[in-house]
Amino acid sequence: MKAAVYRGMRDVKVQEWPTPTPAPGEVLIRIAAAGICGSDAAEFSLGPQLVPQHENGDVDPIVLGHEFAGTIEAIGEGVTGFEIGARVVCGAGISCGECLMCRRGRTNLCRSYHTVGLHRDGGLAGYVVVPASIVYDATASGLPLDTLALAQPMAVAVHAVRRSGLTAGIDAVVVGVGGIGAFLTYAAAATGARVLVVDLDPERLELATTLGAFATLKAGEATISERLAELGMEAEVFFEVSGSVPGLESVLAAARPGATIVPVGIQKRPQAEPLGTWTLREYTIVGTVALVFATDLPEAVRLLGQRPDWTDFTREIIPLEALVVDGLEPLVVGQSRQIKTLVDPWIDAPRHPVHTA
Repeated sequence: MKAAVYRGMRDVKVQEWPTPTPAPGEVLIRIAAAGICGSDAAEFSLGPQLVPQHENGDVDPIVLGHEFAGTIEAIGEGVTGFEIGARVVCGAGISCGECLMCRRGRTNLCRSYHTVGLHRDGGLAGYVVVPASIVYDATASGLPLDTLALAQPMAVAVHAVRRSGLTAGIDAVVVGVGGIGAFLTYAAAATGARVLVVDLDPERLELATTLGAFATLKAGEATISERLAELGMEAEVFFEVSGSVPGLESVLAAARPGATIVPVGIQKRPQAEPLGTWTLREYTIVGTVALVFATDLPEAVRLLGQRPDWTDFTREIIPLEALVVDGLEPLVVGQSRQIKTLVDPWIDAPRHPVHTA
């Protein structure tokens, strides 16, 4: 089979790779579409970040890809509940099921947590084997596989919203409408909350409106506080998704006492934290990482089914051979032409996505 194999900084090559065989407890998935995200771009542009490396800095070759959907091709010994041909999505994160956090249902914080496509071969290939315990059978949803390939990043957004405690009747702010920000806007609006979305790009703000945003703000035209006052909104939850210093500063400037602040985007620069101010204002600062398979992935599939067309997220699906030039490179420099880049390992030229059930 063909696979996108990572060997280090700016070293990703599409090559022939052995087709895997499922071990006991695993299933073999024939990939229909696989997505890439900022984590993949960071591994490519900055060298090993999450991919394990030896003491000398070298890494063992690994197939990237932790966002994917496909069909069950083979079933390993001891696996029940799946049929050949079933349409499935993968949660990517693998947990032990036994440690304290796993027993609490917070499997994304497992002491031995590791991820398909970063710590073991992933889905930017013709086939992938994964533990059956992190595979969700979405056949009953009736959704096309191209749409189901959006489930893992949608589940990351669902998890962030769940962590925030956002519910109907609450006003919220989302800063940054990139990949996860767009999914998060949709998931937040789906709770019944009124959501103000902030971004620099007018086209993305237009998309946010179609995703259910109550209102938008082009960053720099007014402060978040000014826009909230204009709209008569009293925001209690703030999602900072851009990962930028100005983004976080704008949130802190707008957040009133008692607000919940969810820094979804990872701040890349050290900064002085005004903990005294946070204490006196009784802010609730909520971390969020990855997703909980049992709760977030089924909800992500349900939410995907509530919107009839996701073509505005992915206008074309690229072949595996175009991964670096048309996928990773644009993502690294912040010039991706799509909200979510999807890759089909079985095509030789770009194709239109199929999002009609």
